[in-house]
Amino acid sequence: MKKVIIIGAGPAGLTAAYALQKESDIQPIILEADEVVGGLSRTVNFGGNRMDIGGHRFFTKCPEVQALWEEILPYASAPAFDDRLLERETETRADGADPETTDAVFLNRQRISRILYLHKFFDYPVSLSLSTIRNLGFARMCGIGASYFASCVHKREEKTLEDFMVNRFGRRLYETFFEGYTEKVWGRSPRRIGADWGSQRIKGISLGAVLADFFSRALHLHPKKVETSLIERFSYPKHGPGQFYECLAAEVKRRGGEIRFGCRVEQLIGGADGCIKEVVYRAPDGSRQRLAADAVLSSMPVKDLCAALPEDWLSAEVRETAAALPYRDFMTAGLLVDRLELVNETVHKTLGNIVPDCWIYVQEPEVKLGRLQIFNNWSPYLVRDPLHTVWIGLEYFCQEGDALWSMDDAAFLRFAEEELTRIGVIRPGAVREGHVVRMQKAYPAYYGSYRDFPAVRAALDRVPNLYCIGRNGQHRYNNMDHSMLTGLRAAELLRTGSSDKRALWEVNTEQAYQETQEAAE
Repeated sequence: MKKVIIIGAGPAGLTAAYALQKESDIQPIILEADEVVGGLSRTVNFGGNRMDIGGHRFFTKCPEVQALWEEILPYASAPAFDDRLLERETETRADGADPETTDAVFLNRQRISRILYLHKFFDYPVSLSLSTIRNLGFARMCGIGASYFASCVHKREEKTLEDFMVNRFGRRLYETFFEGYTEKVWGRSPRRIGADWGSQRIKGISLGAVLADFFSRALHLHPKKVETSLIERFSYPKHGPGQFYECLAAEVKRRGGEIRFGCRVEQLIGGADGCIKEVVYRAPDGSRQRLAADAVLSSMPVKDLCAALPEDWLSAEVRETAAALPYRDFMTAGLLVDRLELVNETVHKTLGNIVPDCWIYVQEPEVKLGRLQIFNNWSPYLVRDPLHTVWIGLEYFCQEGDALWSMDDAAFLRFAEEELTRIGVIRPGAVREGHVVRMQKAYPAYYGSYRDFPAVRAALDRVPNLYCIGRNGQHRYNNMDHSMLTGLRAAELLRTGSSDKRALWEVNTEQAYQETQEAAE
């Protein structure tokens, strides 16, 4: 039997382990540096108030991933607590499980995300609606329109993310909704980020499409099919995304797999044939342990992977590129408040009549806050007392060691509370308790030495028994389902003995992919 070592118990690593067990006699060993499974998709529980780190919708266009989800968790056969109480329509399955009596279950949830700018709500993605026109004002809208038509006539060469966005939205709309927020997220101007980020994350969305949709509806010229900007409903585990990975990890162990926690990989020992022979890791007791390996599936950050490989396997240039690969780190302040000051002016009914958003993109320039999650709306079961409290997550994009990251928890919570008060989301004194979560290397970034990443990929692909999977394992801003798909592809390559690793890297490169759906009109 092959000895397969998987580095990381996140979506990619757990999926790969499960697929290997189902389709072969391989029983992998997973080495996880943390004490929990799920990676960035974990759920953190603070006394019954659960935090989804980053927000994870279970939506996919990958049939293999959808099938895996359905193997692990059943779908709800009855409405969730809030849907039942408010008599909201929702999708259920007769062969599923009742979320009021079963914990391991997928809920069907409504997706609502908006932008908070000028202390007003705007659609996300930006739509040309009467509320948008009213909120921006006539003069600003005229300037946005003129700027967009100018961008149609004079197209930029797309070298930077700014070029990419201006070509699709015009300079004025780009400056209004994209420039400042992008700098919050990535810590640098879009003028210093490559256009390939946009081609991966903003597929199919443009002001031209928004205008076409607006006029076709205004003139009643409805096409037979409409490509909606975002999915309207999604699946979500009752207790957050981490619950799914906890169930998947339990299944991996039930089938005979092993997950070793607190084990950080430090070195990969190579043989004369250019294959990895052993994995050396630091155990929880501080000792260095070695495991023989016939194959290694790695979701550890590429910069750490390259540092662990034998020195003579990589050129000095490749090592330098890998060591300098950029990342953005991530902090979440979880605040339990008695109420929000935001007014629900939508048609959507909610518990306590709070605003219905799953998360809000905060584009107010006077605060560093990037996004605001309202966990009550993801699942009422994430909140200890959803009838009388609102559990929110304030998301900050930062760099390990910078001023935000270096704040102690108490100072950071005070800072977050002050920012929410400043933009009118809560009143002073609304916070009952707070908690902080820090996530290193949450977002692989597409600037700096990333321009030379193809040479790093080529060098890694030359190691016959090494397979790079997941977001950090490929230094690619994958969605959760894409990370899982890389795990499935790696398991397939390993099972079939294929040495062609292109299938791994082709995941999440299709230009048509987006969280969209076609609806008949």
